[in-house]
Amino acid sequence: MTATDKHQIQIDVRTAYLPGQSEPGQNRYVFAYTITITNSGSVPARLVTRHWIIVDANEQKREVHGEGVVGEQPYLPPGTSFQYTSGTILETPVGMMSGSYQMIADDGTAFDAEIPIFTLSIPRTLH
Repeated sequence: MTATDKHQIQIDVRTAYLPGQSEPGQNRYVFAYTITITNSGSVPARLVTRHWIIVDANEQKREVHGEGVVGEQPYLPPGTSFQYTSGTILETPVGMMSGSYQMIADDGTAFDAEIPIFTLSIPRTLH
């Protein structure tokens, strides 16, 4: 088993547009995203901090750094998952997010779990 096999985090994302909280006439588009973080490695690890990169259709880029997610620093033994829902506001009906979670494994290894790029889009905007 290699070191990367020991420290393996899988991230799945689902998104939703929230029309009830959005005001398109004011360039306010609200999106929710549900993240499932699964420790598919062999060493328990804790999510310590997060780093998000949020880009709208005008190429306005915003970066967010912070401790944990939704007020927690989840501890993930091998084979377990943590799921949470959060949100973001864009000035355009389409945007993208990506980033990483900074993890610390029980063996002392610090590593990043990459969050793949995902699209935020109001329905019927993209094919």
